[in-house]
Amino acid sequence: MKGREEDLELRIDNMRRTILILLTIAVCCGYSVPVLGWGQKGHRIIAKIAYDHLSKKARKAVDSTLGKQGMIYWSNWPDEIRSDTIYPNSYDWHFQDFNGGLSDSTVVAALSDYPQEGGNLFRAIDELTGVLRASRGQGAPQPENRLVSREMPQSDILKFIVHLSGDRFCPMHTAHMDDLGGNRVKMQWFDRETRLHTVWDTDLIESQGYSFSEYAEKLEIEYAGEKNAIEQMSEAELLLNNYHFTESIYAYQAVWDGNTYHYIYRWRQPMERQLYIAGIRLAKLLNEMY
Repeated sequence: MKGREEDLELRIDNMRRTILILLTIAVCCGYSVPVLGWGQKGHRIIAKIAYDHLSKKARKAVDSTLGKQGMIYWSNWPDEIRSDTIYPNSYDWHFQDFNGGLSDSTVVAALSDYPQEGGNLFRAIDELTGVLRASRGQGAPQPENRLVSREMPQSDILKFIVHLSGDRFCPMHTAHMDDLGGNRVKMQWFDRETRLHTVWDTDLIESQGYSFSEYAEKLEIEYAGEKNAIEQMSEAELLLNNYHFTESIYAYQAVWDGNTYHYIYRWRQPMERQLYIAGIRLAKLLNEMY
């Protein structure tokens, strides 16, 4: 019996050594875990805020397509299928990176004159909403040369709309092309190394310790006074706000003292406002379509 226990301990020790070696190789080679827009909790917060502000008609239609509160629980599906072959061309739908220092007119032009590089976020959202509107007898027929197939199920279209509508308000999904949306910007987050993209996708949100439903409720209370103004903003205003917000994040990197608590104190509220804006604008979009 003792011999078997020793053999088991030896096997476990060997497994630990193997895992440590693989992790060391990964770090040395610069590999990193792929980062996803807002992270799971962020997308659920946005979807929950949106769901709470749907009209009765829109909520009934959305629930009919995705199940009761399904838009919340399916909100991360477009990230989860990246490793699948179901929609292989959807990878660059999640972001539209820019160069720094652009004029406002150049940034705004990206909403209609879709850039040839840096991603397809704006085009994907427009085409997805266009296909869904067309299926409901709304809007003009969709062009032939497009990203989104007419054969895509409405449930999948809606899942993408919910998800990408959140991505467009994540600052690292409209960030700099030369650093892959902050993925090449290394940072120290407490006692571990991370990337600027990951901080904004996940770390800032997780630092508060709320569940997604608690966080959504908190934001709906704190920012309720801004709801009407957010609904009235144009797409151009929203994009410019996001672009300049992202530029201020990059500028802060040059003066930040490396203290994680200072970073959280500086950016928690602006991050929370972005989540709230994303939720309210998603609700507005769905209310208009349904």
